[in-house]
Amino acid sequence: MIIKHILPIIVICAAVFTAASPVSAAERPEQLAQAVAEGWLSLVDAGQFAESWQSVAEYFKAAVSEAQWKASLDTARRPLGSVISRKLKSAKYTRSVPGAPDGEYVILEFETTFANKKDAVETVTPTMGKDGKWKVSGYFIK
Repeated sequence: MIIKHILPIIVICAAVFTAASPVSAAERPEQLAQAVAEGWLSLVDAGQFAESWQSVAEYFKAAVSEAQWKASLDTARRPLGSVISRKLKSAKYTRSVPGAPDGEYVILEFETTFANKKDAVETVTPTMGKDGKWKVSGYFIK
């Protein structure tokens, strides 16, 4: 008899907690930014450096010209060879990063193995643009 009455309460509680959640797990900033970063990284992986620059945040474009970006990747990334594996290590949402204006950022760190470098950490930092879309605003390899 008690179980008969508890089950509806559990269902109601589950519905209330689900409805009260303002953002689903798939819509969390970290996950949205990760999807953008991974798509952008696929351009870089394919050697489409000009296309990767075209899709970055305006802040990035103002700091680094397309020619500088292509030259940097030719110097720093091409020698590493192709990507063997890439795994998300961490994702941190923040409103402030050093040397950039306040805004919405997600700092993503990927453990990456390249053909010519076994243990690398790629840091990709997407930012929320004025248009409400995530775009890459920083990229570093250690």
